[in-house]
Amino acid sequence: MESIKINKLEIENVKRIKAVKIEPTASGLTIVGGNNNQGKTSVLDSIAWALGGDKFRPSQAQREGSMIPPTLHLVLSNGLVVERKGKNSSLKVTDPSGQKGGQQLLNEFVEQLALDLPKFMESSGKEKAQTLLKIIGVGDQLDVLDRKERELYNSRLAIGQIADRKEKFAKEQPYYPEAPKELISPSELIRQQQEILARNGENQKKRDRALELHAERNRLAEKVNTLKEELERYQKQLIQVDQDMNIAYKSAEDLQDESTAELEASLANIEEINRKVRANLDKDKAEEDALDYRRQYQELTEQINETRKSKTDLLQSAELPLPDLSVKDGELIYKGQQWDNMSGSDRLKVSTAIVRKLNPKCGFVLLDKLEQMDRQTLNEFGQWLEQEGLQAIATRVSTGEECSIIIEDGYVKGQEHEEVAAPQPKTTWKAGEF
Repeated sequence: MESIKINKLEIENVKRIKAVKIEPTASGLTIVGGNNNQGKTSVLDSIAWALGGDKFRPSQAQREGSMIPPTLHLVLSNGLVVERKGKNSSLKVTDPSGQKGGQQLLNEFVEQLALDLPKFMESSGKEKAQTLLKIIGVGDQLDVLDRKERELYNSRLAIGQIADRKEKFAKEQPYYPEAPKELISPSELIRQQQEILARNGENQKKRDRALELHAERNRLAEKVNTLKEELERYQKQLIQVDQDMNIAYKSAEDLQDESTAELEASLANIEEINRKVRANLDKDKAEEDALDYRRQYQELTEQINETRKSKTDLLQSAELPLPDLSVKDGELIYKGQQWDNMSGSDRLKVSTAIVRKLNPKCGFVLLDKLEQMDRQTLNEFGQWLEQEGLQAIATRVSTGEECSIIIEDGYVKGQEHEEVAAPQPKTTWKAGEF
């Protein structure tokens, strides 16, 4: 369906307007120029009132000093005739077949923001972005992805902070390479010491036994010397004892007592050794924790990147009003620039395109105070409007050649007009009175 535009408008006695007739260009920019306080903005307010309803009605609609109520007459490109006139400025909408309608019929194709585009342009960057996301139908999905990204980002931030603390703690811990890997138990050292002492005790018993045999040998030798009669018997015993003695000495000769000095030193230094072991264990644990948190951090980073890609894919698959228009971090982006870095022409393009997307049936927008824009910006915007088949009716404090019409004292400069006079009261004559 072709978008609807304003073909012709006639306004009388609205705010500063006395009588104005305008036929805007079907596509492109129609600039209503003039000096201050001549009625330029009144033209836009009249159109907004005529099409948007009583919520756009000026607080003081009737021209000051006029006794005649406001009259509004608009002809639209779809053949509808919109009128407001009479004491109550009642609305009448007539279609080409003569059928009548009301505000509900106008609401089908008149976009509210088209009547008040500055309201959109002055809203915050996030509000503009929300409007765009709403009309392209991805606002709810993008909200879910935004929340997911924020949650992942906060989790990653917390994990990263813990990893940093663990790494810092690990670096601050002393390390003792000579310390054993596990804590030393005093009872275990004592047990080992007791086993060594027990073995040494057995050795001592063997030594004592050898000494006892040696003493016995001496006693028997003396007895041999004194008891010749028992020589033979004792010589046999002597031989046997000598043999046992030799065996005992030979057995004791190879024995080596084990030292307990190392265990005694360990027992003496057990607290210091265990302190070093604990320090090494703490350092190892901190390094392991830091590596684990770094791994979690990396996993969250990958999830955030995947979420951001999903957002990008969602926006790229959506039907956006302009090729280079997008939303990033909740802000409108056009040609890579946020709103505050966009040129005046680009801001107008973005706003107009979004309004058209809100209601494709609405083929026009109203713009006030374009005097802030230079000629080149106006030309660029006008060319874009023509290219897109859109109509814009705007005001500008200027009487230059860029203006389509000039308003002076409530009239269109150069248009023939008659001063609208208030009706005079009828004079009733009575006989005998002068």
